[in-house]
Amino acid sequence: MIPGLMQDVPLLTTAILTHAETAHGRVEIVSRTVEGRIHRYDYAGLAARTRRLARALRDLGVKSGDRVASLAWNTHRHLELFYAVPGLGAVLNTVNPRLFDDQIVYVLEHAESTVLFYDRTFQPLVERLAHRFTTVKTFVLLSDADSHDPCAVGALNYETLIGAQSDAAFPWPSFDENAGAFLCYTSGTTGDPKGVLYSHRAVVIHAIAAGLASAFGLTAFDVVMPCSSLYHATAWGLPFICPINGCKLVLPAEKMDPASLQELIIGEGVTFSGGVPTIWTMYLDWLAQNGQDVGQLKRVIIGGSAVPRAMAETFKVKHGVQVLQIWGMTETCPLGVVATPTPSIAALGEDQVDDIIWTRQGRLQFGIELKIVAEDGTEAPRDGETSGALMVRGPWTIKRYFRKEEDALLDADGWFDTGDIATLDEHGFMRITDRAKDVIKTGGEWISSIDLENIAVACPGVKIAAVVGIPHPKWEERPLLVIETHEGRTVTRDEVLDYLRPRIVKWWMPDEVVFAAVPLTATGKIDKKTLRAAWSGHLI
Repeated sequence: MIPGLMQDVPLLTTAILTHAETAHGRVEIVSRTVEGRIHRYDYAGLAARTRRLARALRDLGVKSGDRVASLAWNTHRHLELFYAVPGLGAVLNTVNPRLFDDQIVYVLEHAESTVLFYDRTFQPLVERLAHRFTTVKTFVLLSDADSHDPCAVGALNYETLIGAQSDAAFPWPSFDENAGAFLCYTSGTTGDPKGVLYSHRAVVIHAIAAGLASAFGLTAFDVVMPCSSLYHATAWGLPFICPINGCKLVLPAEKMDPASLQELIIGEGVTFSGGVPTIWTMYLDWLAQNGQDVGQLKRVIIGGSAVPRAMAETFKVKHGVQVLQIWGMTETCPLGVVATPTPSIAALGEDQVDDIIWTRQGRLQFGIELKIVAEDGTEAPRDGETSGALMVRGPWTIKRYFRKEEDALLDADGWFDTGDIATLDEHGFMRITDRAKDVIKTGGEWISSIDLENIAVACPGVKIAAVVGIPHPKWEERPLLVIETHEGRTVTRDEVLDYLRPRIVKWWMPDEVVFAAVPLTATGKIDKKTLRAAWSGHLI
């Protein structure tokens, strides 16, 4: 081997911040605050405040390798933590506030976080749990300087803290690009949450790849509003993708209700947004009830669970908005695939393009390899029909969980088992047919709960459709369909079954349809574990 003669510059997140300040310094960042006001600055302002924060962190004793935790919404202050903490060589532990108390305590203790930054809305939670935190020594309230309330934990005020610091040039340290940057804990697994430690290298490469035309296709003309939470897998990498591409960034704080989102979409000229399906279900329903349009919104990325076809059709036909379905997981930093068209499928005609884009999670992207493994351990053909275990590998795919060095996650060739059941087709498109734990086995045959949900949710009046397999005395398992209707709408069992009958094979027909609120997990997905427990004896 002959070594290359190029400069050895590590891929660090601070390089993104420096680039944004230099190349896109006047591009605006608009943020709601938890106090209810709108904060405006630009990438140059972000860089200046981040330098202040870095100096403050050093004064607090934060050093390389330390974990600093956040309990915060999508705001400019949380964004500043995204750059200052990893920029010092420390690790930002983004805690999901929707977890149970015991899980929040576990995450902070397992990470051994020493400083906790939190939004005012979480003050009761922090005061309730603070006595259980053994490693957190400093609390900082993310709040305006003139609105600091006395609190039981003796928290410092964020604005006062950074206001005492200089925003002059800061010597960001240089270190190994494989150093940890973000510690994100999964919430959809059994047992305690598991920590996924993103490296600087993974975050930067992921951000470059996710911005490509084959993926999000962002440019300096886009106005991006992440409705995926900053605490959940770094909001799909958008805090890094946007500054690389010079996008105006709009942060909605905790206000994800349709009216609040619409105010920003219209007022700030949002062209690109993304979030879980439940957000957009409520948004489209609100638009219909209030007779409003989507302004300049052109594209919406939807992930977390499969996109209902009816939703994608409504966005396109009524509003001219392109829906990009994505698949990923905390363990893939998180982007895996994106459903964007290619010439080979465009040649099939518009209807076929829509069918592929709306029914597949996405196509192969550079940086993530995919393969499907059949039950016999062999690689399944890429025919779009043969399903099996979805395996992934690549530079932003997990190697092992944090502080679980003894657990081997990868096979001998470096493949990670995602726990999903999927197919791959000849065009490179991947389709999730189910989670391995959610697929329904009935009389030796398999029913995809996701496919059945996507059909049922298109029934008029249905807001959310959830399908789970529950024990059956003869068939081992049979599907139960749980329906949550739109507010003010009445839907009957017979109406749902009549809608399904011509659209599915007979043996897929749910044995029962029940009407109830559908529980969601901390990341906005349907909580099938809770549903299975609640209805386990319904068919016995």
